[in-house]
Amino acid sequence: MENKQKTALITGATSGIGYELAKLFAQDHYNLIIVARNQNELESKAQEFKINYGIEVKIITKDLSKMDEAKALCREVDQPVDVLVNDAGQGVYGLFQDNDIERELDIIHLNICATVILTKHFLKEMVARGEGRILNLGSVAGKLPGPWQAVYHATKAFVLSFTTAVREEVKETGVTLTALMPGVTNTDFFNKAGMNDSKAVQDKEAMASPADVAKDGYEALMAGDDRVISGFKNKVQVNAANLMPDSNVAHTLYEQQKPIENH
Repeated sequence: MENKQKTALITGATSGIGYELAKLFAQDHYNLIIVARNQNELESKAQEFKINYGIEVKIITKDLSKMDEAKALCREVDQPVDVLVNDAGQGVYGLFQDNDIERELDIIHLNICATVILTKHFLKEMVARGEGRILNLGSVAGKLPGPWQAVYHATKAFVLSFTTAVREEVKETGVTLTALMPGVTNTDFFNKAGMNDSKAVQDKEAMASPADVAKDGYEALMAGDDRVISGFKNKVQVNAANLMPDSNVAHTLYEQQKPIENH
């Protein structure tokens, strides 16, 4: 029960991988600060965690694609955060030339800028205390140029590079940063991204379960690992991509992610 006094702050905590991660922290007796855009979903998940695990749960409603709300979140948290999980993230499906620029900028703000703002704020406090853990949701997409999701893949490349670099900077401080890199996972991500017609998501059976991905990330975080690729198939894909020119990887993904033909 040594975690009784510890707190984990998790963004995107009401669904998918973020929700499964929140459950794992709750099982280990961490108190939670959960952040998402939807007040009702936050309240219902908070009740569930309190009843099932007997922990304290604080909810903060924020849209982290808005930079002032990301900064306000940092100001509103008035207690030490032992673990920060930057899980909130979105994508948009389609050719870059056709997609709405405001939607894409929101994705950059959420996936990159909010991650940087929260990491900087809580990292400073952790370094000052000499302990802490940060889990950033990357993706195998961060290692693969991704036509039909050009902006999303690029944001995840940023997250991976950023996490690895800052980890090196703070390696003597008692603070660790870990990147979790899932592949195609059975969450609402593809629905929100408007991606249901993509060839890549037709086989729901082949998708990873968010609970499995969360478990991989949680174990890597607690072990202080630098990154974890969740799922054997995804490890193979990334290793294969490392041996190919990026242009070939991009062509392969263009074919894999394009819409299924309408018959």
